[in-house]
Amino acid sequence: MKQLIFDTKKLVLSALFASLICIATMIIKIPTPLGGYVNLGDGIILICAWILPPAFSFLAAGIGSALADLFSGYIIYAPITFLIKGLVAVFAYLVFKFLHTKPLIARIISGALSEIIMILGYYLFEGFLYGFIPSLANIPANAVQGLVGIIIGTLLINYVKRLTERFC
Repeated sequence: MKQLIFDTKKLVLSALFASLICIATMIIKIPTPLGGYVNLGDGIILICAWILPPAFSFLAAGIGSALADLFSGYIIYAPITFLIKGLVAVFAYLVFKFLHTKPLIARIISGALSEIIMILGYYLFEGFLYGFIPSLANIPANAVQGLVGIIIGTLLINYVKRLTERFC
């Protein structure tokens, strides 16, 4: 019974993170050269990855981000966004756990390395859609999005972690 409650809490927390990721992705959208947009969702994805186990954070990040694409009219991006953002969350979790001795440094490094996955993932996807030379134009915007995500994530993680421990 205790195991079931524990997994139910993780599931509910994952659903909460998915909705927060969706909202953070949709609330502020700064257009990029190829028609995409920079958003704040990566900060919540990183927080989610640093709190939840990989399977839960993969689904929360993937579903929340893909729903934001669907609701915003970027339907063609939704499947790849699900995969890329899910992988970002899993990679952030794994690197953070590996470097766990100094939490702040581990978060910055895990955030930076996982955001490289996001940048490369969208570069490759957009390369197949628009050509690899034109898709270079979105790398700086995606890098800024990743950097903002790392800043937001590291600034808010302790607060969000206290909230989740208090109510879960």
